[in-house]
Amino acid sequence: MSREYPDRPIAAVGVVVWRDDKLMLIQRGKEPRRGQWSLPGGMQELGETTRETAVREIREETNLDVEVTHLLDVVDTISHDDDGRVRMQYVLIDYAAEWRDRDAIAGSDAMGARWVHPKDLPEYKLWAETLRIIELSASLR
Repeated sequence: MSREYPDRPIAAVGVVVWRDDKLMLIQRGKEPRRGQWSLPGGMQELGETTRETAVREIREETNLDVEVTHLLDVVDTISHDDDGRVRMQYVLIDYAAEWRDRDAIAGSDAMGARWVHPKDLPEYKLWAETLRIIELSASLR
């Protein structure tokens, strides 16, 4: 299914991964938002649970082993073209996770991977919904 002008919403997973008092951010290597910093995650594959998607995407994008701890929220993101047609629509399922093992290395879909203290988040110019999800995750720790 095409990401642009899909015939139904696309399910994707985002994960707030904590290691002590820092969280993992990745620099996106592909569209949408190539080059921007975000939470690691990606599209759910057929036959995969959303928790399995979370673990797989973290490994692919950051090389980390994690334990998924909480379902945080579900965020709908819909963009329309100038004619009012749905250009993109994602259902983003956000989880919290704790780092368990391995060093962070940017993987196939990421240009960078970095542990960031929450006080430094403003310099990464994250989407408001991403910041809200991070704050929610921090409140559950």
